Amino acid sequence: MDTLTPQPGALPARGPVVAARGAPVLDVVIPVYDEERDLEPCVRRLHAHLRSTFPYPFRITIADNASRDATAEVAAALQRELPEVTAVYLPEKGRGRALRHAWSASDAPVLAYMDVDLSTDLAALLPLVAPLISGHSDLAIGSRLTHGSRVVRGPRREVISRAYNLLLRGTLRARFSDAQCGFKAIRREVAQRLLPMVADTGWFFDTELLVLAERAGLRIHEVPVDWVDDPDSRVDIVATAVADLKGMVRVGRALARGRLPLAALHRAGDPYGDVPGVPGVPGVPGVPGVPAGLGRQLIGFCAVGAASTLAYLLLFVALRGPVGAQWANALALLLTAVGNTAANRRLTFGVRGRARAGRHQARGLAVFLLGLALTSGSLALLHASGGEPSHAVELTVLIAANLAATLVRFLLFRAWVFGRRPPAAPAPPRPTSPRPLPAPRQKKER
Repeated sequence: MDTLTPQPGALPARGPVVAARGAPVLDVVIPVYDEERDLEPCVRRLHAHLRSTFPYPFRITIADNASRDATAEVAAALQRELPEVTAVYLPEKGRGRALRHAWSASDAPVLAYMDVDLSTDLAALLPLVAPLISGHSDLAIGSRLTHGSRVVRGPRREVISRAYNLLLRGTLRARFSDAQCGFKAIRREVAQRLLPMVADTGWFFDTELLVLAERAGLRIHEVPVDWVDDPDSRVDIVATAVADLKGMVRVGRALARGRLPLAALHRAGDPYGDVPGVPGVPGVPGVPGVPAGLGRQLIGFCAVGAASTLAYLLLFVALRGPVGAQWANALALLLTAVGNTAANRRLTFGVRGRARAGRHQARGLAVFLLGLALTSGSLALLHASGGEPSHAVELTVLIAANLAATLVRFLLFRAWVFGRRPPAAPAPPRPTSPRPLPAPRQKKER
């Protein structure tokens, strides 16, 4: 198989894909890590579906992320038995790393991937890749959050997923609806330009890929999918969320400072003129395109607040079991309050340096006490109403209480925590008696 090499100049105009003789039109990559039990039924089901419904040659690539069990042996057996299946092994973990390696080595004009649990209904696979094969779009994503999708999953994952995509809209101005559904496709010539710009090797890989593509004006096609949550998922939600937040900050700064050569992703001769993303302008670091003044502060405050809310919810869910709802709420608020104050200090209100940092944190903790009173009071009222509320009801009440405190928190931050005193009027000059003018020099007579 070939290796992707970046090409100079603009991307060629879109058109139907042309596959080399004997090469597949579609290459579906399945990244796996310790999946000896689920790998074989997944690949056989996908293989049977493609054989019966896909009208072009295809390949299924198993990308093994340094598995420690018998995954590599299962993949090798499938490769020997099924001619359309190939297997690659990577000595390091990382879904993004696996996709980058497999897509870079493929000779197929359309590259896709899906999770090994096959949570997404395979009936959406042909609608996913058809716009890429025809030349209509550059990338395609399955969406669990758009009209027409049907999703079966628990309330915790539902809240986290919607909060994450809302955060993307608030910070990186993403317009696509679902960043992390494990069901995506890309044209090969686009991958040639885009993959070298994507730095993440883990779960943020998908988000970074889509944000850069959208900012460059590439066309992203969304397909509503039927999706059923895998109850045996081993994804560390807290660690993944922290890594995603760091990725958002990194990508936001790179876009705001113009460090990414997005011009290399522009299409030549597009008669419909895709509208590229608005380039970042000076404003809040890490939040590109934020205007100056009150509007900048509002957007920056909302972005920091969305990130803090997501971190708070993750901490609350993680701590509720060991310490109970009230202590989990207090600890989660306390841990996120310090980070929220520091982020708003720098990003929203533009305060630099260490001067008055201690005073700002102390006032921020006072605002934290207000949030604690509102959220703890709402929890107390909920539990006093009788019965044992579910986790979903608790999360809903806590989110409502946090939203109610947001306006007051912003006003306090702006007027009190980070409020700048007007400069003192200069003291009037002391009256002084005028100096006598020196007497004119008189010429001496000779």
